[in-house]
Amino acid sequence: MLFAEKADYLGHHDAAGIPMLDYHGKIGLQYNPIAIAQWGLGNYNLFYQTQNKERREKFLAASDWLCAHLEPTSQGLWVWNHHFDWEYRSPLKAPWYSALAQGQGISLLVRAYRETGCVAYLETAERAFTSFLKSTDEGGVTFRDSRSNLWFEEYIVWPPTHILNGFIWAAWGVYDYSLATQSSAAQGLFAQAVMTLRANLERYDLGFWSLYEQSGTLFPMVASPFYHRLHVVQLRVMHRLTGDEMFVRFADKWEAYAGSPAKRTRALCYKSAFKLCYY
Repeated sequence: MLFAEKADYLGHHDAAGIPMLDYHGKIGLQYNPIAIAQWGLGNYNLFYQTQNKERREKFLAASDWLCAHLEPTSQGLWVWNHHFDWEYRSPLKAPWYSALAQGQGISLLVRAYRETGCVAYLETAERAFTSFLKSTDEGGVTFRDSRSNLWFEEYIVWPPTHILNGFIWAAWGVYDYSLATQSSAAQGLFAQAVMTLRANLERYDLGFWSLYEQSGTLFPMVASPFYHRLHVVQLRVMHRLTGDEMFVRFADKWEAYAGSPAKRTRALCYKSAFKLCYY
């Protein structure tokens, strides 16, 4: 999960070289903290491989942007906000924040701290991590369901939708923070996230494709081919991190789904029905 393509983003950059995404229409050009963190992570990984100074400058520029744009909430937490509205089934009104942004921002900042020794990067990561210690009701990014599963929510909506890729990426941010700080709280949160994933993977398996989220709708939200492939990669990484064979079994099964023309066609039909009904 090296984000190499993200590192060479060809779209708009601001005067400081920070990428901006063009959403067109009313939204237009916007900073997206998730995209900036992934751009930074991609350049960090390329710097780590090549020791290229330009890659180092870019990943530190992304880290500096994250430090400058972590914002306090009215509930005393610190988040990376998206300052544009986003159409989801429950529209997200600016400013909105995300466990995915929190996790990926932390993942980049602990690497910047390791590379430079600059305490500001670690301190910013520490402030961002507090959002994982609070529930969504308390202004944080975690949700505990009726079965005591702990989730990190990419989109803070009700009812929560447990987007799979966002949950896993957010969990990796918690994991990286635990490695950087030896935080027992982070270690405990990651362990709970692993248990949640183990207990719920079957719910994301349609028998022919993976689900993007737990939509709670009559027609489930099937993952796009991109996100289905991403799920496979993420589960293989989870196997590497935990040694749990369950993750590689599901990765193998979902990869086999993608290799079947009949299953791909069926997934496309489900995806189309979902969009017709709910978007």
